[in-house]
Amino acid sequence: MSRKIGRREFVARGAKAGIASLLAGEFLARVPGGLWASPAGSAPDVAVAVGTDPGAAAVKAVELAGGMARFIKKGAKVALLPNVQSRHPGTHTQPEIFRAAVKMCREAGAAEIAVLSLLTPQHSEAAGLSRVALEEGVEIKHIPADAGLYRNVPVPRALLFKEASVPVEFFNYDAYINMPITKDHAGNRFTGALKNQMGLNSRASNRFFHKPNWKTDPADVEHMEVCIVDLNLIFNPALSLVDATEVITTNGPMGPGELLKPGKVIAGWDRVAVDACCAKILGLEPREILSIRMAAERGLGEIDLKKLRVEEVRV
Repeated sequence: MSRKIGRREFVARGAKAGIASLLAGEFLARVPGGLWASPAGSAPDVAVAVGTDPGAAAVKAVELAGGMARFIKKGAKVALLPNVQSRHPGTHTQPEIFRAAVKMCREAGAAEIAVLSLLTPQHSEAAGLSRVALEEGVEIKHIPADAGLYRNVPVPRALLFKEASVPVEFFNYDAYINMPITKDHAGNRFTGALKNQMGLNSRASNRFFHKPNWKTDPADVEHMEVCIVDLNLIFNPALSLVDATEVITTNGPMGPGELLKPGKVIAGWDRVAVDACCAKILGLEPREILSIRMAAERGLGEIDLKKLRVEEVRV
């Protein structure tokens, strides 16, 4: 189930919502215990589930992290942010992980669940998400590039990227779940939870991230990485649920590329820790990925997995 939202509907709904809950200052209070608090009970900081069934692994990872009700409160309106950038194997969030997230949100008492996408319906269909959305009765809201459908949001403490362009529709939700796939990426060699936030910034605005030689010039690569961290200063997902079941290790982010099949799904509310874990899965050193290192240095999370509880279970 998917549709495009028209400008008139966006403006009307945005006027009712106002500047709402998902930007950093206000949304931080919605994360259980705040960003730096220890997870409730005996839950680990980062939960990893391994298995041949992506949906079952997603459920197990979230259960290990404390359960969806720890991240999504009863009655909340929840937006999901999967990656549907490409149709090739190992480049997009697995449909069954998406299905599992929908079901877990419903079980937690979510009042509304929808997908927000700045890409086209064809992207969602090619990645297999449109079929699951239809089966689960979830709307995929494809947001056109019309500038009137976006709101300019200043980025406090930004080094390079001073103002984001956020869909007005985003402000109608109480919480959102970041659902990237971790994989190879041209230039910076890695993408995961931090970079997936670009899916909440207009495609026109995202062009600022890409200098002419962003794939090859170290200075241009650094520019992109700094912008990614800047953007993360204003967003706080309730949960990052990352697909590492089948991922490309070359020719990212679009593929096709060489496939690695770790069979893992990672869950956690600390994006830096989650990305550090994902980097390890891809055989990379987290501190060598500039966006992860800078995000840690700027207070967005913990890069040193030895300081955290990372638990892995087999499904």
